[in-house]
Amino acid sequence: MDALTMLTAEKPVVIFSKSTCCMSHTVKALINGFGANPAMIELDKLPNGQQVERALVQLGSRPGVPAVFIGQQFIGGADELISLNVQNKLAQLLLKAKAIFIWGR
Repeated sequence: MDALTMLTAEKPVVIFSKSTCCMSHTVKALINGFGANPAMIELDKLPNGQQVERALVQLGSRPGVPAVFIGQQFIGGADELISLNVQNKLAQLLLKAKAIFIWGR
C-alpha cells in the first residue's frame, strides 16, 4: 500500500492504467473534459507494475485497471467514474481535490 500512497500523493488525479487499455483512455478523456490534467501511471511500463496492480486489486479495483484516485482517495474504475459523472458528482470531487478550479455546468 505504501507504493500506492507515494504514487498518488503528487497529483490531485491519478489514473493507473495499461497502455493498451481502451477504458483507461476513456476515463482520461472524461477527466480531461473537465479541464483536469490527470497523471497517468502505465503499469505495463513500470518495473514493479504487477506489484502495484495487486495492491489495486486488494483495494477493490476490479479489474485492476483503470483505477482512479481523486484527492488521494480511491474512487474506483470506469464504471464508478462514469456513474459519478451521470450523478453530477464528479465535478465536485475534482473541485474539492483542486484538480479544477471552476465548474459552471
